Order: sequence, then structure tokens, then C-alpha cells
Amino acid sequence: MARRPLPRILSNGSAQLARSRELARTAADSATDVLHPLITITRGLRRLASAGRRRWADTPKDKRGALLFLVASLILVVALVPYGPLLAGITLMAAAAWQGRDRTPQAPEGPDPSQVQRLKSLYEALVPCFSAADDPEPLYLHGGPWESAFPEYEFDGTGRISHLVIAYPAYFPDGEPEARARIEHLLAAKSGRCREYHFDWDEEGNRLTVRVLDPLPTDVAAQRFVTAPGETVLGLTDPSRVRRTLPLAHGAEQRDVPPVVWRTGIRSTEPHLLAAGQPGSGTSTLLRSIALQALRHGDVMIIDGGGTGEYACLTGRDGVLAVECGPAGARTSLEWAARETERRLIAANRAHEAGDPPPEDTRRPLWLLLDRPSTFTHLAAADGEPDPQSLLQVPLRHGRPANVTVVVAEQLDCLHHLGDAVRQHTRARVVLGPATAEQLAAALGAPPPTSTVDEVPPGRGYARLGTGPVLRLQVPATPNPYDDATAESHRQAVLELLPPRSVPADAEPEPRGAGAADHEPPGSAPTVVGEELKISMEKPSPHESRPPVVTAAQAPEAAGEDDTSAGKVPAEAVAAEAGIAEPS
Repeated sequence: MARRPLPRILSNGSAQLARSRELARTAADSATDVLHPLITITRGLRRLASAGRRRWADTPKDKRGALLFLVASLILVVALVPYGPLLAGITLMAAAAWQGRDRTPQAPEGPDPSQVQRLKSLYEALVPCFSAADDPEPLYLHGGPWESAFPEYEFDGTGRISHLVIAYPAYFPDGEPEARARIEHLLAAKSGRCREYHFDWDEEGNRLTVRVLDPLPTDVAAQRFVTAPGETVLGLTDPSRVRRTLPLAHGAEQRDVPPVVWRTGIRSTEPHLLAAGQPGSGTSTLLRSIALQALRHGDVMIIDGGGTGEYACLTGRDGVLAVECGPAGARTSLEWAARETERRLIAANRAHEAGDPPPEDTRRPLWLLLDRPSTFTHLAAADGEPDPQSLLQVPLRHGRPANVTVVVAEQLDCLHHLGDAVRQHTRARVVLGPATAEQLAAALGAPPPTSTVDEVPPGRGYARLGTGPVLRLQVPATPNPYDDATAESHRQAVLELLPPRSVPADAEPEPRGAGAADHEPPGSAPTVVGEELKISMEKPSPHESRPPVVTAAQAPEAAGEDDTSAGKVPAEAVAAEAGIAEPS
């Protein structure tokens, strides 16, 4: 049975409707132009009638009779005077046209004197940067016309520049970062400090567009973000820089904000992250936010070099393997993490060789969060022990195929104390707090496209994922809920995200072998003492709060196992067996 063709209105009706709307819009505009005098007179008559009603309502009742007599007398005189009705009608129409005129104040054409003076000052400041002695037709010269140099400009309510397009000569080296930085610093100083400016260089058209950026919201609290497994929200950014938005709850209302999403896992190109900042800039807040998101789908191990108890709220929680604050516990946890990475690599490689899917325990993400690891470096050097950061080489180098993610937070002035493996393999970078353009370029690998300010709120900074663009960042408010200075709303938001406790926070530590340190806090990972304690390579169950250990009493039984289960697999053998090429 042959199909009947669609009606013409359904096949090409969209084009006809578009033409019809265009014709209707043109006819309406033409009618408005033709009937504009009639519309003005009608508006004026309505205003005169409203004024008459108000005058009648304001007149006392005992005087309304006299007012009616006066109006009737005027009408009688106008009717008896030759050409009186005609003159009265002309007068009424003139009055209605005057009352019905458009009273909207017109915007002034061009800038006012104060704005002109500001543009002239900016033009004179740019003359030494954009002029050359051998230019036959200079665009910038002292006392020259600024109108040709600034084709577009806008001012805000305070009289300062909010949008500016600058034309510059073609011989200006706009491809050199030093030349750009000099111009950007000058524009930020002359246009008004304490504001962030975005600079867009059009090298092909020799145009520089400067616009003021709106401040990022600082009142967004920690919450469950609508993300897929393997996605971590680092914070919020400008809507013009990303194409994705997330629905966030802000009190009783909900709004969509653009996030900075960091993707981890096997297919991630930036599997590890390095966060730097000044004290009080919010790096610990960022690590707490990442930990709360990671606990939804994986296990977390935290090593706190600050020793201020910023992560005490996570001790004994489901999925939290350990929260270490001492050097011995930190070394033990890092040794276990390195051997757990090796075990995962071997198990996954054997499953691939057999044509089976990877084991379930190798697919569960493992997060290593380190806050100020350089502190343990100094302590280890003072005790004559090796640097604990050397134990991060295996998780950093082979963590992506093993579903192991490393996040390191360090102070901006201590980045040189980090090991080469940390600096080389942490390709996702975050810098929080006040920093100079040189510090940002050194930490992120590229200068930011915005101007820097001296005073920023906590959690405010920049982020760059691999070779992507540098984005402004505002970390969600994730404070320590045990801090007395924390706002109650933010405290409750963090407490609601914490998983339930698997081990009470005040539980007694498990019995240890002879010579174990008695000063370690309860719930911490076991410490290796001499050769008696050996870390097991078995994957901890989700109900365990610390990496499992094999004590001295169990050593004879463990000696009968193979090297793989005992955790004595060198990194070179693991890399060779897992088929991972070592970087040259």
C-alpha cells in the first residue's frame, strides 16, 4: 500500500511560517510609524482625562458645584465665540500631543567628561607600549585622538570601564608572553584594581578585548553533585569557559552553575592532581571535598602532614582505610599503597591474559590524599631515613591502569621539596589563594587569561587539567565540621555527606607486636618495626579501617606463601609482567 504524501503545510510549513512572521513584523512596524501621531494624541488624551479625574477627586464636595458652574461657563463662551469650537479642538489636540510625548530620557551620546578623561589617561599610558619611532602613521602618539584606538567601550555604574576593545599596531609582538603581561598589568592598574579582567587577544585582527568578570559564587556548600563514576567536581568556574552545567541546591532554591570536572580512572589523561596554595587558601578544603566525592564509589587513604586534625571527621568511616598524621604511619600506609598497586596490576594482567574481566577488587577506585607531604620529607631527613615520597613512584606511574588516584596538596613556597615523580605525573593542577602571574605560570604550565588580585576568598584560584585552558576556580565550602569557627549550615552539609562509622573513633587500637610505638593515635595504620611486621598484599575489605598486617607470630605461615601474596614483588618485575613500558 503506497504511502500518502504529507500535506504541504507539514513538509515546508516552517519556511512559510517564518515568512509570515516576517511579513507580520514588517507590517506592524510600518503601521506603528504611520499611526505614531494618533498613538501619541491618544496617550495624551488618556493622561489629560486621568488628570481631570484626579482634580475632581481632590476637590472638596462643597466646592464641586462652583467648579461645575465655571466649566459650563467656559464651554458656553467657547460655543458663542466665532471659530471657538475649532480653536478649542486645536488647543485640545496640541495639549494631548504634548502630554503624550515619549518622556523616556535618552541615553547620552558618547561618554561624559569624566569617562573621556579616563579614556584619555588610558590612551596616554599605552603610547609607550604601542608606538614606534619609525612609524609613518602612528596610531598611538602623545596628544593623539583616542577614538581610533578604542572603537568600543562601556562603563559601569561607578564610572569605571567594564568593556573595552583596543586596536593596536600590527608590529606589536602580541605572541610574546612578556609583552602581553606588560599590557595586561597596565590595563588592570589603569582600569581599576580589586577586579578581575579577562583579556582576549585577536592576533589576526590586532584587537584586544578587555571585560570585567563577575565574581564567582562563594556561598555554594558541599553537596552530592550529579556526576558519573570517575568524575570529580573540583569547583565552579565562569559560564563562558565550559559547556556543562550542574544543578546545585542553594538553600531553598536550585540553580545551574558551570563546574570544573576532573575525570579519573583507566581512560583518564590526567589521573593525578597537584594542588598548591598559601596557608589558609583552601587546599585542605579541596581535599575534603574530593574525599567526600571519592567515598561514594571507592576507598580513601589520607596522609596529613599538617598535623592540625583537618581530616579527623573521616576517621573510622566506611571506605576510609586510614587517616595518618605521624611519619611512621605515613610510611607504612605508602608502602601498603605501593604494594597494593602492584597487586592490582598483576591481577588485572593475569585476567587479561586469561580473557576474563578484571577482578572486582581491582576495579574499585583507591584514592591516596596527601596534605603537605614535604613535612615527612624533613622529618625523614632528620632521622636519616629515606624520603617517603619515593614510595609514591609506583602509584603515580602505574596508578591509572590499577584504578589508583593520587592527590597531593602542598604550600606554594614548598613545591621545590616535592619529588620528581610527583611533579612529573600530576598533570592536573590547581593553585588557590593569592599568587603572582609568574607563580601561576610555573605551577600551571601556562599563564592565566585573567588579571590577578591580591585579596581573594578562601578556595578561590585557578585550575588546569593537562594541556587544557586555565580556568578560574571556586572550591565549594567544605570546612572541618569539628572547627568551632565553621558556620552551622556548612557544618551540617559536611556531616550529611560523611559515610557511617565502621569503627568507633574512640576504639582501642588492636594489640601489636613487641616494640610497637605506643604514641600513635587510635585508628591509625600499623607501623612497621624492624623486620617483624610485614604488610600483607591482600585487598582490604570495605569493613576494615586500616591496611591488614601480618604480625611476627604469623610470619612462619606467611613465609610459605608465594612472593606475590607476601607483597615482595619488585617494581621492575611488576612493570614487565603487566606489560607497561617504563618511560625513558
